[in-house]
Amino acid sequence: MILKNAMVFDRSFDIIRSDLSISGQKIDRIAPMIRGGDEIDLSGCLIAPGLVDIHIHGCDQADTCDATGEAISKMALHLVKNGVTSFCPTTMTVSQGRIEQSLAAVRNSMEHPTSGGASVRGVNMEGPYISPDRLGTQKDKYIRRPDWSEFRRLYDGCGGIICLVDIAPEEEGAREFIENASGICRVSLAHSQANYDQAKESFRWGITHVTHLFNAMSGLNHRGPGVVGAVFDDDHVKAELICDGLHIHPAVLRRAFRILGEDRTVVVSDSMRAAGMPDGEYELGGQMVKVSDGRARLADGTIAGSTTNLLTEVKNLIRFEIPIRQAVKSATINPAIQIGAEDEIGSIAKGKQADLIVLDKDYNLLMTIARGKIVADLLNGTGCLRMSETRPTAPNVSSGLL
Repeated sequence: MILKNAMVFDRSFDIIRSDLSISGQKIDRIAPMIRGGDEIDLSGCLIAPGLVDIHIHGCDQADTCDATGEAISKMALHLVKNGVTSFCPTTMTVSQGRIEQSLAAVRNSMEHPTSGGASVRGVNMEGPYISPDRLGTQKDKYIRRPDWSEFRRLYDGCGGIICLVDIAPEEEGAREFIENASGICRVSLAHSQANYDQAKESFRWGITHVTHLFNAMSGLNHRGPGVVGAVFDDDHVKAELICDGLHIHPAVLRRAFRILGEDRTVVVSDSMRAAGMPDGEYELGGQMVKVSDGRARLADGTIAGSTTNLLTEVKNLIRFEIPIRQAVKSATINPAIQIGAEDEIGSIAKGKQADLIVLDKDYNLLMTIARGKIVADLLNGTGCLRMSETRPTAPNVSSGLL
């Protein structure tokens, strides 16, 4: 398959005009004037890497903690329709048994991938090692102190598929946990009451990631910089940001993206099962959530995850005046690096997995290609437009926008 005449993000995330050929599941060549094979004319369109969501609880009425292969498969199929080609199903602070069941379900989904769905890249384990003072939507009855031996049993028991684990570093046992766990997966500061000094110390112990920056943590104050100040002050830590315009004000997002720079920002959805569904009542981590106008909240008004998706967030960021290069990197290569998958996914380069999205001038999704196959096609609703077919006038993304 050859994608012709498009604007393409190259491996350095510069935008070039080029053709792109796919052989099997891999990107075979990126160059002008490629000939031979099945050609698709994408004149005026933009090709970006497939999006990578490393913090997502659920969507389309399914949730990771449903602990079934059916739920993970439903998520995978929904995500590709929204441009996400890889994801990490994310657990909540639930019972030990439910966590084990969820890990088993994700492992089974990795061993038996959903045809035409997004790739499952491992688990993000959010909880139970968090602070009872920064619950967010997590359920306090299941919170546990950091226990390295317990976590190691969970990790080994699921075959080492845990990519990320969250922890409140001020809790008893955190140092031993972080120093050991950071040797086998990414450790993330989350749901924490830690002050600036405690956060900085935890970075020295091995934390290199922070979950949904600004949310469920000590904030930035001129006399108490908190976790947020510690992240801004450390070049070795990447930070997740939920960019739906609700969790973080656009003005704060602009400032955070400028301070962190294009290599330390990671866009996540943190979405729940209500994503892609109408307003109503939904369950998250054993609690009922009411969704109104797309906003998810507990009965007491606490924000409860999101109903957004990565592509919407990238479009939001561009609207909020974040450079397109940083917005796209933050939803592709940066999260891929955090889960150790950057050699396979996250950017467009010869030999990498052919996970791609095709966008129009307004960054609306036209096509998703996952593992070298077209899995979502909105160009004409039924099939891709070949070079021999009559094509409607394509948007010109090369003028003013790129």
